[in-house]
Amino acid sequence: MSTLESIQTRIAALQAKADSLIAKQSESVLQKIHDLMSRHNLTISDVENYTGARKKSGKSKPARKQSSVAYQDPKTGATWSGRGRAPAWIAKAKDRSKFAVSATSAQSKPKAKTRAAVKGKAQGKGKGQPRGPQPALYRDPQSGATWSGRGRAPAWLASVEDRTPFLIG
Repeated sequence: MSTLESIQTRIAALQAKADSLIAKQSESVLQKIHDLMSRHNLTISDVENYTGARKKSGKSKPARKQSSVAYQDPKTGATWSGRGRAPAWIAKAKDRSKFAVSATSAQSKPKAKTRAAVKGKAQGKGKGQPRGPQPALYRDPQSGATWSGRGRAPAWLASVEDRTPFLIG
């Protein structure tokens, strides 16, 4: 019958044997990698920049630069990159240049066309449905019920082929 000490010594011996095998295999793999890199004139930075995705054009895109902080609240020190929803401390400011961080403000200021497009979308002129309640487009003369034209048509209008008599103004 084996004792706990003898089993632990066998485990330690097997672990040492496993570690030496792993080291030997790692050394041979590293040698193969080194040979391939030198044969194809590759550097470590080439390997780090490799994404693994094959492109049809054969051209690779340069790595995208991390966006840096573009705006900072002078009172609290909170920052905003200029992407996504604007925080409350800058959302209502007409001139955001006073919040711009000087090192990155020249790089990250949006173009005038982009601002106009964002402004247009905020006023409901962009793509998609406007948010919130909409004015009524149709009215039922009998009940006085209205429908904005969004969503499922009500029963009093769904069965009608010509909706023009129900249009408001």
